[in-house]
Formats: sequence, structure tokens, C-alpha cells
Amino acid sequence: MSTDPLLQPFQLKHLTLRNRIMTTSHEPAYPQDGMPKERYAAYHAERAKAGVALTMTAGSAAVSRDSPPVFNNILAYKDEVVPWIQNLTDAVHEHGAVVMIQLTHLGRRTNWNKGDWLPSLSSSKHREPAHHAFPKLIEDWDIDRIISDFADAAQRMQAGGMDGIELQVYGHLLDQFWSPLTNDLVGPYGADTLENRMRFPLDVVEAIRKRVGSDFIVGLRYTADEAQKGGITPQDGLEISKRLAATGQIDFLNVIKGRIHTDPAMTDMIPVQGMVSAPHLDFAGEVRKATGLPTFHAARIPDVATARHAVQAGLLDMVGMTRAHMADPHIVRKIIEGREDDIRPCVGATYCLDRIYQGGEALCIHNAATGRELTMPHDIPKAQTPKKVVVIGTGPAGLEAARVAAQRGHTVTVFEAAAQPGGQIRLTSQSPRRREMMGIIDWRMAQCAARDVTFHFNTWAEADDVTALSPDVVIVATGGVPNLELFEQGHDQPNVVSAWDIISGDVKPAGNILIYDESGDHPALQAAEVAGNAGASVEIMTPDRTFSPDVMAMNLVPYMRSLQDKDVTFTVTRRLMDVIRTGNKLTARIGTDYSNHIYEIDVDQVVVNYGTLPLDDLYFDLKPSSSNLGEVDYDALISGTPQTIKRNNTGAFQLFRIGDAVSARNTHAAIYDALRLVKDI
Repeated sequence: MSTDPLLQPFQLKHLTLRNRIMTTSHEPAYPQDGMPKERYAAYHAERAKAGVALTMTAGSAAVSRDSPPVFNNILAYKDEVVPWIQNLTDAVHEHGAVVMIQLTHLGRRTNWNKGDWLPSLSSSKHREPAHHAFPKLIEDWDIDRIISDFADAAQRMQAGGMDGIELQVYGHLLDQFWSPLTNDLVGPYGADTLENRMRFPLDVVEAIRKRVGSDFIVGLRYTADEAQKGGITPQDGLEISKRLAATGQIDFLNVIKGRIHTDPAMTDMIPVQGMVSAPHLDFAGEVRKATGLPTFHAARIPDVATARHAVQAGLLDMVGMTRAHMADPHIVRKIIEGREDDIRPCVGATYCLDRIYQGGEALCIHNAATGRELTMPHDIPKAQTPKKVVVIGTGPAGLEAARVAAQRGHTVTVFEAAAQPGGQIRLTSQSPRRREMMGIIDWRMAQCAARDVTFHFNTWAEADDVTALSPDVVIVATGGVPNLELFEQGHDQPNVVSAWDIISGDVKPAGNILIYDESGDHPALQAAEVAGNAGASVEIMTPDRTFSPDVMAMNLVPYMRSLQDKDVTFTVTRRLMDVIRTGNKLTARIGTDYSNHIYEIDVDQVVVNYGTLPLDDLYFDLKPSSSNLGEVDYDALISGTPQTIKRNNTGAFQLFRIGDAVSARNTHAAIYDALRLVKDI
């Protein structure tokens, strides 16, 4: 028996949870037609197979038709969901884990122009800033209908083999009732007393209990401190928690602190990189002490040491490591096997959540197998025939290629022109609050070191250096260089510098700066942050109708907090046409795609963020000597079969290029390029 606090079993009513680690409810947006089909089941089964005790699904499953999903949620109000739930629960139970699901009515946290185009509704007459729909003020018949919908949905989940349910009571309809900030009602559900504000969620619990019986697990994930003036205070939250415990109908409490009605509020509740780890852990411990109920919690608990402390100190009974399990679904197995150093770290990039809030699917920035369990391996199998593989470049693409090739059992040699690994990740990590991004590089370097990968740093590899090793496979991952060519001119603009120049410190910010962003990703805002901190006056300009669209909601928050107290302005729908030097000043000619309007501004410095151009000279030098002439069989790549194209019978090696050496994309794309190519070599 292990003495590790994290590996001790926990008794939750009639269920024995095999350890103290769980993934909390989250919606990766993998359903098809509102159903959790094969992909969804495979995602949760992977974590169960690796030892997690409890996997919570859905964040959240909708119980009513007038709660249309905002990002491809499970439709728990449909009877057809039951067999799909059964398929999911069977897949998880097969590996010894407990599985539950979160149910909700979104209330005002949705839009009316989705699903069946029914009006949104709430206990509040005000719209939620994040979703913009003005709600109908809920009526008595709505309350009766929704209570019944919750009970129906809970019964469906029970019929599908779920071990229990969790009600979502933060930011959604149930706690819109119990928060003074979102209750405009009068009467028995009105805002005048805490008892009245809590009546609706407690009525829902009672109706569910009548339907599913006393043995089925029912818990709440709820806000016990809204951290906003006029809202639920910590004292209120503790009183709410005690009242929940006193009902005798609730089996666990999953504690939240904060609100999610705006991007900044949500980012404080679910912190991103550069923010404090586990900021609400002690408060969750206070709830546990006050109620005696089994207490769960998750909010940026990315590492095993913090999780172990939470249990050992008696703060939590079950510790949620949700984003951490997106980065590495095998955390528990690695703890059991004494391989904690082998855990792929969550770097807090929150690419996963930001994607779903823009209507995409949740993907981990540096684990391309997460969400692709049906096609991509988390454990890399050995190849039947070892080969010599040469990789050029140690950015995320190159290091992923080297890691996977080494795990396949190949002999791997890597060339890197710089003195240190990292590529653009090393540049990104120059910003102190994005320093955790280097975990993407450090983990892969450790994986490569454990498998005897040979590195040649400070080496600008030429074709002869590569062919001298008699490789079987060559992978060019040389990345790109900043594109300083304005579209209208057709050549590099000599009077501008790149965002990279400012971020790296190679060029110091001047006094009055125009940052022209035609890429929409992090470097423009990072450069603005550097310049603003140096005291510069900054204008960020884009030809798009919105700025920095690829940075997305939660990652935008730290930038705005950093920039809004400085002399930084944002200008949209303006295109940089030309930059002319006039003495010590630069004159920027500004146009627009919407008219012939042109104007000029004088600045001290123009910074351009326009993506990268492939650094591909070596690839084209090697191409004539390769057997495939660089060609990739896309059908084989997508179907997961080896590359067999042979266009040059005298070619001595296969040649591929990946990541930004092909075209400017992002870190996840670079890593996915490498994984899905090299896993079949």
C-alpha cells in the first residue's frame, strides 16, 4: 500500500474512489449532433485507463431546449442521449474509474439565435456581458418546467450508467437565482432573502432526488464567493454551504470562487499562465471544514506537489487536475510508477478553453493526441525497423519529431543553429508571465536526453552535414523568419522592425510607436507590452475588424490588464500602405479596405507583425537527393499509415518539412505536424 496521500482511496457514499485525483466537469466540445459519441468516450477512457479515480464529463449538459449550447454541449434533454451515455460510461467503468456528468440550464449565459430560437431566460432582466442576449424574466411556469427538465435529465443519466451527477451552480441559471447580482424577482424566489434566493436550486435537487432515489450521487459545483461587490461574500458562501449540507440530499460540494460573466472574471476564476497557482485552494478548505461534506475543487492545480498538499493538508477530499490531464492523461499512472518527472507539464497556455469559447474544439497546445485518441497515440509504439533520423531545428516541431522518433526506437540526430533550443517558444518566454511556455521545450529536451538523442547546437547545418550521416529520414523543422513585406509593396519594408526585434530586446522601443498587426497573434501584443513598460506611446493597428483574434478571450485578459493603464490605443480597419523616412521621423501612410481614404501619421518607430516566411533553404537543397522529393502523401498522413511515395529511385532518404518551415501557423499545429508524421516512421 502506498503512503502517498494522492493514492489513498476515498469513500463517496457507496462508491470507492481508487485515489484522490479527478478531472472536473469540462466540455471539450467533442459531441456530434449533441451526443457524446466515440471520440468523446475515447477521450475519457484514456484518462480512466491511466488511473484517474473520477472523470467528470460535460461542462455542462443542457437540460432544456431553451438552454441552447454555446459550444457544442451534450443535449441531455433528448432521450437519444441515453445509449451514447451508456457507451461512454461502459468505456470508463471498464478501466475502474467512476464517471459522472454535469447538468445545467444556462439561463442568460447563452444566445437566443441558436438551437430552436427560443428566448433566453433568467432571474435577471440584464444580459450577461459575455453572451449578450437580453433574457426574458423567468415566469412561474418556466420554473416548474425547468425543475421537471432537470429531473428528467438526471433520470436519463442514471439510465445511461452514470455514477452520479453534478449541478452547475456558477454563472448559470441556478445561481443566477441565488446571487444578489442577478436576481430581479419578487415573491418566493425573490432577492429579498437568502432562503428565497436558494429556493430554486434546492427545489431542483429535491425533484432530482425523488426521481433517482437516495443511492445515486448528487453534488453541486457552485460559487461560494463571487469576489465582486454586491455579490455573494465568503461569509454568505459559507452559510450557503452549511445550508446545502443541512438538506441531507447533497453528497459532495465542488467549490468555486468568482464569476464567469466577463472574460476578466472568468480568467480570475480559471487562472492562466503567469497567474498564481491554486489561488482558491485555502477557501475550498474552509468550506470543507465548515460543512464536513466531501469537498472537491479545481482551479489551476497544474502539478502533483500542489495536488498532494491539497489532500495532505485536509483542504480537499478530491483534487481536480483537469487542464493538467489534457496535457498528460497518464498523470496517475506515472505517480504510481514513480515517474513524476516524466509528466508532460500543463504550461497554462489555456489554448484548450480559449478554443471552445471561439466555437472550436478543446485541444492542448502541446499534446496533439488529446481529443484525438481515436487516431493519435499518447504512448508511442516501437517501430519494427530502427532507422537513422536527422532533424534540423529545435523549436516545438523539431523537438516533437525528435522525441517521437526516439520513442519509436530510431537513432536520432538533431542540428540547431542557435546555442539553445526553443525556437519561437524561447522568444515567447521572454515575457515574464509567459515563461511557463518553456515547459514545452524543457519536457521534450528531457525526453530526448533519456533516449540518447544527439544534439549539435551552434551548427548551421548544410546539406553535406546531413547527408554525411547517411540518414534514412530527414525532417526539416527550421521554422520561419519575420515577414516584413507589406502586401501592397511586394518587397521588405526597410523602415520597419519586427515584433520579434522588440520582444527579444534586439531593438529598443522608441518614444512614439505604431505596431501594425496583420497576423492577429501574440507577438504584436507582446511587443506592445514591452514598449508600454518602457514608457513608449503605442498605437496597435490592424486591417481586420477586431484586434488580435488569435489570442482569444482568456489570454487577452492579462495583456489588457497590462496595457490599459498605459498610453496604448487600438485602431481597427486600417491598413499600413507605406512607411517613408523623413529626417528623424517615420511617416506612415494609412489606408483602409473599405474606401479610398488615405491619411498620414508621423511616428518614431514602426513595428510589423505579419507572420513568418519559411526558412526553407536547406529543405530545397536536400530535395533533389531525397527519394520522395519532399512530397507528403496526405491520404496516408490523415489515415495514419506510413509514407511510401518514391519519386526518385536514386534518392537515399525520405525528406519532410514540418511546422513553420512549411507555413506560418502556431505551436499546436507544429507539434501535430510532427506527431502524426513521425508516429508512422
